[in-house]
Amino acid sequence: MEADFRQTTTDKTERYQLFLPQFELFIGGEKEEVSVLANAAAALREAFGFFWVGFYLVKGEQLILGPFQGSAACYRIRKGKGVCGTAWAEARTLVVPDVDLFPGHIACSSLSRSEIVVPLLANGEVKGVLDIDSDQLNHFDETDRCYLEKVAALIVQTLYTA
Repeated sequence: MEADFRQTTTDKTERYQLFLPQFELFIGGEKEEVSVLANAAAALREAFGFFWVGFYLVKGEQLILGPFQGSAACYRIRKGKGVCGTAWAEARTLVVPDVDLFPGHIACSSLSRSEIVVPLLANGEVKGVLDIDSDQLNHFDETDRCYLEKVAALIVQTLYTA
């Protein structure tokens, strides 16, 4: 299935509202984790122009780099370390307006200025995290949190539920 996630509207809420149903159809029925996450990263970057979009997957006591779009990234993150490890440990979305002010921030790219990390929660267990970075300060807000949690829920529904 071919998909074009580019959008012409500049209204953030409208962009997410247009993105969600198209994304749901695009990933629906596919159970191959790497494929779904790779296309999710590509679709999000295409639709919103994010600086870096990717997934870290829980493997034992660490997060392992999964599919992503953007520059090279850290391979492994320990639970509770950096924004991703903290979002995993706390099983909640973190919006960080200025990564330089986040205690223990792991700088995979010095160009990253703000970040949002959304856990992929299935049956109360974090399977991984959706990590999105911006090269601008204060890029993410409650609108991003709300809609990216819906994106994460669609991914979880597709990959981790029967």
